[in-house]
Amino acid sequence: MATGRGWAPRQLLRCPGLGPPAGVTGLRKGPGVRPTSDLLKLYARHRECCRRVALDCALSLDGMPSEILLKIFAYLDAVNLLCVGCVNRRFYHLASDNFIWVRIYSTAFSPKRSNWKVNSVEKTAVSVNLLSLEDKEAGYWKKEYIVKQIASVKATVARLLKPVNPYTGLPVKIKEALRVSGLGWVIILRDKSGKEYITEHVRLSVNDTSVSVVWYGKNWPHLATLSTLDLCGVTPVFMDRYKSPTKTGDVHRPRWRSLIARYSLSDLTETTLMGCDGLIQVFCLSPGLLVGLWKRDEELAFVMANLHLHQLMERSTLGSATTPYELPPHSPFLDDAPEYGLHGYQLHVDLHSGDISYLCGTFHNLFSKKEYIENGYVKLVVISFDNNTQHVPLIGKVGLSWRTNIFEGCIKSCSVMDVTLLDDSGKPFWCFSSPVCMRPSTSPCDTCDFLGQRYCVDYVDSEGRVHLDLVWIEETKEYFVVNLALYLSVAKINHWFGTEY
Repeated sequence: MATGRGWAPRQLLRCPGLGPPAGVTGLRKGPGVRPTSDLLKLYARHRECCRRVALDCALSLDGMPSEILLKIFAYLDAVNLLCVGCVNRRFYHLASDNFIWVRIYSTAFSPKRSNWKVNSVEKTAVSVNLLSLEDKEAGYWKKEYIVKQIASVKATVARLLKPVNPYTGLPVKIKEALRVSGLGWVIILRDKSGKEYITEHVRLSVNDTSVSVVWYGKNWPHLATLSTLDLCGVTPVFMDRYKSPTKTGDVHRPRWRSLIARYSLSDLTETTLMGCDGLIQVFCLSPGLLVGLWKRDEELAFVMANLHLHQLMERSTLGSATTPYELPPHSPFLDDAPEYGLHGYQLHVDLHSGDISYLCGTFHNLFSKKEYIENGYVKLVVISFDNNTQHVPLIGKVGLSWRTNIFEGCIKSCSVMDVTLLDDSGKPFWCFSSPVCMRPSTSPCDTCDFLGQRYCVDYVDSEGRVHLDLVWIEETKEYFVVNLALYLSVAKINHWFGTEY
């Protein structure tokens, strides 16, 4: 553009439905064209005019007779009716009209018809006539429709979750169940004044036994002002099972929220540092949350949640916005065997980063003895130092990949560990998915002599511990797992099996 010419963006001079302001004919300089300052003033007056017209339209809509509004609302679907009902109290009552909702209900849940029967329009009219309207309170058929829609989706999901993988004890069709339910996840950042910032997930990957969900963006609130982070599952109230849910569409639909876990961010930088690279440093919060901070200013870069698939649907859908879902009480199966609860375990373990797997294996017939009970734990040896045939390599270079909308990188020696331990009946006994870090080993080992630097990976929670020993083989440039042991809480075993160890 040549300097010195008067100009104004053409799109700024238009208002939908009203056209450009009078006197504005284009951007070329010439006779009759106003200076830039006059154009901007004219544009400001035009914008104010548009605002007043829009306000008048809104007021006139609210001033319409109820009969006219009901005619208009009759053309809306269930989702838009719920949205209209959020405008004000009057719209809420009108959008709950029984006659409108009984038509929606009868159309959605009318019996299946044969080709020789009446068409869908006639059937809907007949169904409406048969359903009672006079003796029902306002909003009755809206509630009935919502309840039946939710029950329909839950029944479909329950059928999909029944087939179980014998190696993991987890549902085989979990991906299809996630699609049908429309399940997604959000994080709610809450500052010290109580203000909430809701962030939709940007990326997720479904692995063999877990889901990794990632959030990042440009407009994170300052970390120093934040107090807590809530991880919630969200599901749409209505789901069309014949269409795949889209992220954009689900954000604007009515949704249920289920709290999975709440984390404190007040002392985040004082927790154990997992690792770092040239740009970020990452911290782990239990259970399974990874928080990345920019090294330069210690502000949020990304958040990653690692969710084990065991009872993930229940935890993500059956809780409330303030209370997590509580698992039903476990009834122990009593047995007279003296070693009951110490044998017959099966382990599936996976070390991965997103779609990249470093170790994935299943180990059968794990057992322990009473002599191995020490310090409140029962030890299960999965891979032994002494048995060279059990030692397995890690595939590829171990690292935890991360990404934001601008940068990406990899935290060396970090990964995500998924553990799924089944009891002797094939039911999940102990399951978790959590970031872990490989660190140089400092503990002596009298029973092994390996030519290479030793490393270890440790995980601990209220139900048990995992200890992993690795050796770096310089010649082949790979890690070998030379020891893997689980330490199960005696209290957990006694509660599960009804024993008294």
